[in-house]
Amino acid sequence: MPSLIDIRRRIRSVKNTQQITKAMKMVSAAKLRRAQDRTISSRPYAGMLRKVLANVAAAASGDESAAENPLLARREERRILLVLVTGDKGLAGAFNTNLIKGAQRFLAEHNDAKVRLELIGRKGRDYFRKRGADITGDHVGLSAKARYEDVAAIARKAMAMFQNEEIDAVYLLFNEFKSVVSQNLTLSRVLPAELPEEATPVDYIYDDPPAEMLADLLPRYVEMEFYRALLESTAAEHAARMTAMDAASSNAADMIERLTLYMNRVRQASITKEIIEVVSGAAAAE
Repeated sequence: MPSLIDIRRRIRSVKNTQQITKAMKMVSAAKLRRAQDRTISSRPYAGMLRKVLANVAAAASGDESAAENPLLARREERRILLVLVTGDKGLAGAFNTNLIKGAQRFLAEHNDAKVRLELIGRKGRDYFRKRGADITGDHVGLSAKARYEDVAAIARKAMAMFQNEEIDAVYLLFNEFKSVVSQNLTLSRVLPAELPEEATPVDYIYDDPPAEMLADLLPRYVEMEFYRALLESTAAEHAARMTAMDAASSNAADMIERLTLYMNRVRQASITKEIIEVVSGAAAAE
């Protein structure tokens, strides 16, 4: 049976851990609010960009030069670039684990193709670097700032590889933010770009030929898809960490309660034993 000192030391240790988890929950809650606002604000812009792109593509459908755009070229997917967006830190439940498992599943499903990895986030980088994966680049610390120009540079790199026929397709794998307790693992193909087949006719007045405008809009569309993936992943990470730290704080409270009850039982047993010894000694003295 452990001594009272050992039990008190254990309770004090759990209380210190609980203070840390509560502090991390509060920090994640504050960061989540800002990340959630940025994510929700980006969705209408991304949706409108897709709508405009679809309308311009419909207007340029009669132009043969539009179909020759290198970002629309479809080839057999023998060389694939998978852009994996993970977190830079742990203690976020199954957030990073689900992403890494999703990437492994993607690699297994495309084992007949050469899959290269572009890694955003420390967790994904560390995992696949140890396993000798074919990594084209890694980026750490982007989620803390989530700047458009940083992500756009990665998107332009992927587009350049696609246009030079170094790769045949580009996929994005990230966690999409749904709610505080729900994140959706999302795999989307961004290259070759897919234009919506049905578009609401809009009578635009074009200063430039629609094919030229389509050529200008496609890179912006791809950059926005990369940026949106980072924003969604950042919000989902903070939500997952806040949920995980809330559960850890609750578990710590339950453990403190059980240890306190156990400590009281040990102390009561010790007191009872001492009383019995005193009574027995007094009875023997008589």
